[in-house]
Amino acid sequence: MSNAHDSLTITFRCPAELEGKIPPPVPATLGLPGWLKAMPTRAFNAVNMRDEDTVKRCPPFVDAMTTGFLLPLICDLRVENGEITWDNDLPTGVLDFPRAPIGFHDESQVTGTPLFEPDRFVIKFHNLWTIEAPEGYSLFFTHPLNRFDLPFTTLSGLVDCDLYHDSWIHFPARWHDTSFNGVLPKGTPVAQCIPVKRDNWSARTAAMTPDETLRVQDLTKQISREPGLYRRQFRT
Repeated sequence: MSNAHDSLTITFRCPAELEGKIPPPVPATLGLPGWLKAMPTRAFNAVNMRDEDTVKRCPPFVDAMTTGFLLPLICDLRVENGEITWDNDLPTGVLDFPRAPIGFHDESQVTGTPLFEPDRFVIKFHNLWTIEAPEGYSLFFTHPLNRFDLPFTTLSGLVDCDLYHDSWIHFPARWHDTSFNGVLPKGTPVAQCIPVKRDNWSARTAAMTPDETLRVQDLTKQISREPGLYRRQFRT
């Protein structure tokens, strides 16, 4: 009999000739950015005139960044004055797959959205891993969470990867930092995928009962008195 702590598996497959030549997806716990590791856990709050916890000690902030898996950029991208170039020498094989790390969507494909800008393409990060989820699970693909440092923003999408797992899923993105010059390194996370179990949900609204009101009042006071309470008692 299985239990709630049994591990489920997401299977990532690449063409055999690319194994070891392109960076693999990684659990998001292994892809935390340097700025999060380097930042202090407490900082002076000039409004309250005291040291207070930073987001580094905010479990929901960090838990979002460490859930699921990160999909990597397949090679270095060099950006200079708006021009993107790369040097990516991949072997040929049985399958026909894109060898460029990025492609482009014409701006007409986002006509009517806030993404539309005349004469400006939407880029597409190429992913060379097929992705299979367990039965009953979809995968939510989105921009690496809380990665505001990246010069692009990946669009979000939901794919039923228990059914669709024998072809590529690429990741459209808007390159928002037009002043960026330099190298976006191979392995940079370009998308985060989070398993989502498909269930039927409905919404219910209700006024708090007196007992529920008391519980909210008590917990709110306890959280303000005891730093780290959420981390100790309400985090799995």
